[in-house]
Amino acid sequence: MIWGFMTPAHIITLILAAVMNVALYYLLRNKSQKTQTLVLLPFSMLGIAAIIYNLLMWDAPLSYLPLHLCSINAILLPIVVLTRNKTLGNLLLVWCLGALAAIVLNFEMVNVELFSDVFFFYYFPHVFEFGVPILLFRLKLVEKDYKCIPSTLGITMVIYTFVHLMNKLINSCTDTHVNYMFSVEATNPLVAFFHSLIPVEYWYMYMVLPIVAAYLLAVYSPQILKKYQSRKQAVQ
Repeated sequence: MIWGFMTPAHIITLILAAVMNVALYYLLRNKSQKTQTLVLLPFSMLGIAAIIYNLLMWDAPLSYLPLHLCSINAILLPIVVLTRNKTLGNLLLVWCLGALAAIVLNFEMVNVELFSDVFFFYYFPHVFEFGVPILLFRLKLVEKDYKCIPSTLGITMVIYTFVHLMNKLINSCTDTHVNYMFSVEATNPLVAFFHSLIPVEYWYMYMVLPIVAAYLLAVYSPQILKKYQSRKQAVQ
């Protein structure tokens, strides 16, 4: 059975992704911070396992460098779990949307067989690259802080620009064609929509900013409103 896109199998895996992360929250919510960290750490390292798998499994290392957003997320996630770094934690609270998009909009994986190793090393890392950053905040292991919005946007743009330059370097110096973070060409319907609005490589992916802005507003508006109200009361 293949995974497919919006097939019954795909929909079930989406539901399962939500169930697994919610179950983790209820399992850990009354545990000590040490226990929460020890449990979340193995889940946070699945993405690194996937990076190693792809580099070793396929005879095309330049095509499987950890330069996609989810791969960079995978490298940073265990660090955040262990250190509880506020800046990186708030960064991954945004980057986790990329992991969610990867399992919802699984266009490049529709023909993958369920229960295969390829499916395992794609699906489960993305499930927890989405869920663990949110769990870190729900369990109060990392502080949510709207003041991290500038660093989140700045780091994201720097990383994206670096990845685009790596795409251009690899494509110009080798026979391998890479498209990390989709900066060079639109290879799925969502990215193609962005490209239709700004048909220029690199720049068209900035069309994701309105989505990020709406998400940031939803995530931080309660905190910002609370801060505003407390300041207003202090003045009175």
